[in-house]
Amino acid sequence: MEKIKDPSIYRNPVILQSEDLTKYILETAVYPREPEPLKELRELNKDHPWGFIATSPDAAQLMALLLKVLNPRKTIEVGVFTGYSLLLTALNIPHDGKITAIDINRKAYDIGLPAIKKAGVEHKIDFIESAALPILDKLLEDPANEGSFDFAFVDADKENYVNYHERLIKLIKIGGLLVYDNTLWGGRVCWPEEKVPEHFRSGRNAAIEFNKTITNDSRVEFALTSVGDGLNICRRVA
Repeated sequence: MEKIKDPSIYRNPVILQSEDLTKYILETAVYPREPEPLKELRELNKDHPWGFIATSPDAAQLMALLLKVLNPRKTIEVGVFTGYSLLLTALNIPHDGKITAIDINRKAYDIGLPAIKKAGVEHKIDFIESAALPILDKLLEDPANEGSFDFAFVDADKENYVNYHERLIKLIKIGGLLVYDNTLWGGRVCWPEEKVPEHFRSGRNAAIEFNKTITNDSRVEFALTSVGDGLNICRRVA
């Protein structure tokens, strides 16, 4: 092996542009393994004016791996949009698995529904058109629901993430996973507030508050990852 005379040359490697790195990851590791139903739904999202808010395919790939390891049978999703992450979950849980899916907009869900039906997983989904907090509170009214869910995924209004977490931590069993999307808010969580455009500040501040809440929550082990727009992956331990 060649002797390195000056190791310092490796301390500051060339950093690729994030767009280039994302393109590399998608084309090398994600798209070649993306199931056809997910590809079909991703293509549909390209034509939607809000299609960019769908779960990123690289984050979805990590979620698929987590689901396969956990093998959950009872899951919950807060924020569905057209259903990319919902379809992903449905494809990676057992045939008798169930997903409680909550979103305020049925119209967006209906866009992805044909792809879900085509994949043969609609029977796993219980879609509820509603704001999420009332549904979560209703679930908690029944003591039998506490600790009965294996997995939760949240991709909804960031200002309510802390509120969602306080409900979901009671619904998820010990050893179960809670995954929160957009927790780095386009990287703006580390920007000085005055440099954040006004329309991004509310979400940015909510993400910062949520991440601090998770850091101080002894009920979970967690990893804040830079996959996609930031996944905060939590495992309930108490």
